[in-house]
Amino acid sequence: MSGQRDGFALGVDLGTSNTVAVLRWPDGRTRPLLVEGQPILPSGVYADTEGRLHVGRDALRLAHADPDRYEPNPKRRVDEAEVPLGDRRHTPAELLGAVLRAVGEAAVGALGFLPPAVVTCPATWDADRREVLAEALALAGWPSAAEHTLSGPTPPGTRLLREPVAAARYYTEVLRRPVPVGESVAVFDFGGGTLDVAVVRNEGADPWGDSGFTVTSCGGLDDLGGLDLDAALLALLGERIAATHPAQWARLSEPADTTGWRERLQFVEHVRDAKEMLSRTTTAPVAVPGVPAAVSLTRADLEGVATPLLGRAIVETRRVIAAAGLTPERLAGLFLVGGSSRIPLVARLLHAELGIAPAVLEQPELPVAEGALTDLPLRRNGSAAAPLPLAPVGAAPAGTPAAGDQRTPVLPAAAAPAPDGTTVASGPPQPAAQGTPLAGPNGTRVAPGPPGTPLAAGPHGSAVAPHSPAPGTPASAPLPPGSPVGGVPPQGPGIPHQPGGWPGGPGVPQTGSPGRGRRALWVSVGAVVALTGVATAAVLYLTRDRHPELDFQAFGKGIRVAAAGERPAEMFTAVAGDRAYLAYPREDKRLAVVAVEARTGKQLWSGQSATTADRWAGLVALPGAVALLADAAGSSTKRQLEVLDGRSDGPRWQHTVQGDDELFVGKDVVALTDHERKRLVGLDLRTGDQAWELPDLTDQYGNTRNSVHPVTTDEAVSGPGYGDGSPRDPEQGPVEQLVQVSADESVRLIDLGSGGEVRRWKAVAEPDDLVAAHEDRLYVAGDDGRLLAYDLGKQAQPSVLYRAEDDERRTKALVPCGEHRACLLEVTGSDDGTAHVVAAGEGQKLKQWAVPGMTELVPVGERVLARRIYPEPAATLFAPDGTRVLDAEEGVAVRVDAGNLLLFADPLGSSVDDRSVAGVGAESGAVAQLGELKDVRGESCSWNTEVIACGSEEDFVLHPFVKE
Repeated sequence: MSGQRDGFALGVDLGTSNTVAVLRWPDGRTRPLLVEGQPILPSGVYADTEGRLHVGRDALRLAHADPDRYEPNPKRRVDEAEVPLGDRRHTPAELLGAVLRAVGEAAVGALGFLPPAVVTCPATWDADRREVLAEALALAGWPSAAEHTLSGPTPPGTRLLREPVAAARYYTEVLRRPVPVGESVAVFDFGGGTLDVAVVRNEGADPWGDSGFTVTSCGGLDDLGGLDLDAALLALLGERIAATHPAQWARLSEPADTTGWRERLQFVEHVRDAKEMLSRTTTAPVAVPGVPAAVSLTRADLEGVATPLLGRAIVETRRVIAAAGLTPERLAGLFLVGGSSRIPLVARLLHAELGIAPAVLEQPELPVAEGALTDLPLRRNGSAAAPLPLAPVGAAPAGTPAAGDQRTPVLPAAAAPAPDGTTVASGPPQPAAQGTPLAGPNGTRVAPGPPGTPLAAGPHGSAVAPHSPAPGTPASAPLPPGSPVGGVPPQGPGIPHQPGGWPGGPGVPQTGSPGRGRRALWVSVGAVVALTGVATAAVLYLTRDRHPELDFQAFGKGIRVAAAGERPAEMFTAVAGDRAYLAYPREDKRLAVVAVEARTGKQLWSGQSATTADRWAGLVALPGAVALLADAAGSSTKRQLEVLDGRSDGPRWQHTVQGDDELFVGKDVVALTDHERKRLVGLDLRTGDQAWELPDLTDQYGNTRNSVHPVTTDEAVSGPGYGDGSPRDPEQGPVEQLVQVSADESVRLIDLGSGGEVRRWKAVAEPDDLVAAHEDRLYVAGDDGRLLAYDLGKQAQPSVLYRAEDDERRTKALVPCGEHRACLLEVTGSDDGTAHVVAAGEGQKLKQWAVPGMTELVPVGERVLARRIYPEPAATLFAPDGTRVLDAEEGVAVRVDAGNLLLFADPLGSSVDDRSVAGVGAESGAVAQLGELKDVRGESCSWNTEVIACGSEEDFVLHPFVKE
């Protein structure tokens, strides 16, 4: 029985206002634990007249009858000796223990047992407060508390983990945001009752195998949280209500009886609901007890009362960062967690005041609980910590199940591991008992077939009907990786597939009639000769080097293009085909745009945006057009997307998008991930009219979280690229299809032009899984250590291209690197010093190359580039056979095309500086020094295969780097 329980784990974020728990299955899947049928449990506790403690929504309902017996935020009372509730007094440990007891019972109800658990606590909590939490765990019947530090292995028991450490692990291991060893990330935890701010440094893997994040400084405000925003809104509404209904407001503000307290409690709930609604909309009604008409609240109202409160939060954040000996720009990231972080103003103010863009999720309540699970790493061989029983309240915690415990765990459908070989192309699938679902790659479900039939896994491990390939046909083929791991910059959208193909072959000569044999013979001979010549020419054309090494030339004086009369605050460029678009913000907050010939700098037109923005994000080159994109402070902040015609400055259309909406450019259609309306939408590139709409899929909890990846082509990964490898030029190999990985674990293939669903696979993968789509293959790097390849053209079982050698290997990056071949960047634990590239293809010998310290992969046609930016930039380039064309070459390497690179001596930052640049031949590795880009803003630079365009201190400069 214990073997079936191995690998389950529970992460708990015991919050001031709400408690969240996340369950992990042995296959690596995570899901919020439902308590009272909901993923978020209110932390409030109600004591009835018999001394029983009720929690969550039950406590809230009971509080309407007798508010004196209700404590909405027991975590805020942790320092008190006792908390009076009605005619009884309870210790803080008893109140917190009641909440933990409810979570434990929900876990037992879901699994049949209490799995190993990690409970988080604030970084500012001292030993006395943590002792209260340990006592609460004991009262709830959980195993005794044990805190993980870097000084030794954690003893058995319920683990305690500091909240910012859990958040930092989620940031790096789930979101896959890089925090190099020695670098730090700031965690801004804005919850219901408190603000906690911490700076957490990555110390590398500790000797006990855990991710070595340590808190270097921490602080916060115990009197600032969502509750305080509620109080400010209550005061604002109170002024309005008192002016029109003074008697009703007097009753709500100073309740004199139980009925009055009940009405006040209802009013507070209505205000809180309106505040949460304003994170999604611009206005929300508030029902006022005793007042016929609802009072309206606007987002401006919320931001008006929140701004001075958040000013205190920013001051505290600066103090904590400074206490760590850092400045904001030296942080590797700023991560916003806690339910109150959802308010768009929070991210916007932090961005404006600190100068770094925060990362905030659609559900910021979840990262701490899910990040806590990393303290119980899942071992692929199934050797996880043994689950523990839930003891009765007041009983001594037990480390093992009591003798005679006959409870059978209630396993979810996908919990049982799949038999080895069910998805391996090289061997026959193993049959399974009828009706028994199995777990495929990444914990996905593999649907059983009819009795006696073997099971097959489709893309991402999706459930598909059994399939028998034709003789001599591979059982499956890998899919193309589409979007780079490192995150695409604002001006780096998904690029669509450019239609095109080889012309048809010559016609077949017809046979002549009898009596014309001699002439027919000569015609036949001539046809053979012609066909031979055509075939020879075709062979030469098809086998030519389509991306030869360029004849690099040193930078000359440069071609200057004027900007504003004074130094612009920001500058943006985009190069597509033979033209460059150059832009800067004007004093009236419009974006000025100039289009020039890339090679000569000759001005083609100049114009400006019709819309204004406090900050602009940049330019996006489109086929025959250019898009201007405003900046956004947070993921839910509205911003404008404006499209200008590329042949003139004429406006085409405008569209409002959110901060985290992604853009995918097709030949005639632009696709957007509309997170607010939970859909994918296609817009006509010429008019902006909606061409199609595809609603997002939901899981059983109503979650619509998804990830979208363009299906790239050989042309796309062989042309100019951004630093992360995503294509720069939308006219070179644009993508025709998208792959969407949905919250319900399904994957669907979508035609970008029509929005039609080409194919869907159920029970495949989760949005956070590492996937890549390229040409006719989909690659999935699963948490089980396997690299799987799926054929996008059919629902065949996947090929297993690679299996990790041991349980400690972890994949950090995945890119295509040849026909039906993918390359992984793999490390042991969290140690980048162990990094190596794994090149795996169908029917090809596996290759592995050590690249210590490298953190990124970039496709360069069939070659692959391994890079690092910190602490010192370097790059290693591999030929398809593994030859090191470059070996830890110092500098930041970017793709010009499949045969050439640019090598910048330093990272392309925002400051004005001289930038040394070299050109590199990708076949020979020959390095040609191009010289310095004088006084340029590195992050503004764009390039094609001939010219680099940059914003300088006061104007723009174009430098051809290839001889004419």
